[in-house]
Amino acid sequence: MKKNWFGAALLGSLVLAGCGTLSQVDSEGHTENPVFPEVDKATFHTGSYPNIDNLRQVREGVTRDQLYDLLGRPHFAEGFKVREWDYLFHFNTAQGIKTCQFKVLFDQDKLGRSFYWKPSECASVLDAAPKTATIQPFSLSGDVAFAFGSATLTSAGLSTIRDIAGQLKQMSNIERVTVSGHTDRIGSAASNQRLSQQRAQTVRQALSAQGIPAAAIVTQGFGQDRPLVQCDQPNRSDLIACLAPNRRVDIEVQGQR
Repeated sequence: MKKNWFGAALLGSLVLAGCGTLSQVDSEGHTENPVFPEVDKATFHTGSYPNIDNLRQVREGVTRDQLYDLLGRPHFAEGFKVREWDYLFHFNTAQGIKTCQFKVLFDQDKLGRSFYWKPSECASVLDAAPKTATIQPFSLSGDVAFAFGSATLTSAGLSTIRDIAGQLKQMSNIERVTVSGHTDRIGSAASNQRLSQQRAQTVRQALSAQGIPAAAIVTQGFGQDRPLVQCDQPNRSDLIACLAPNRRVDIEVQGQR
């Protein structure tokens, strides 16, 4: 539905702007004089607050569909045979809201080749903004955090969760916490899958109880499918001991330090 609307808007822009371009773009998607449209000519009058990480993915060779998915429809009507798209962006900075124009020029194959900001210093917003980082993952030993075959956290497991939550609270922003449960191969594949998911969900609830936003925590269970070690001891107790590294819950965190 989104792209059908965009097609209609683009056709409608013929009436407003004809078939030319503002910047005299050559076949390779370059110009010697990038011309920005007047802000009050924007068809998307309010502009938008873009996703910074999406903006960082815009680079030479981007297709129009990719650009549309990353940044949304262009904010100005520049004609049917467009070789340039223009956006009106707003950024929250320490000094207040900063408004910038962003231009993309396309080559004859409709691939993005040149990118411009107005004012030019707006490009530094991407560098200045905090970048998403993957924090060193945590791993809970299943034998310490849970009793064998159980999805109930032990007192040691709860203590470990408190320590992890305390470290996460030091981050300026938590975007995503992925909790992955794993088991050894003892028992049926179905029961191991169920146990791994239950343990991941238990850790999620414990992290949430410690103040980590539940909406940011996702869980997944891999059962016995991702072992760290392989063991073949004939004695069951020896086998259980050998397989201990496979019984674990891994916690991966993405956010801003």
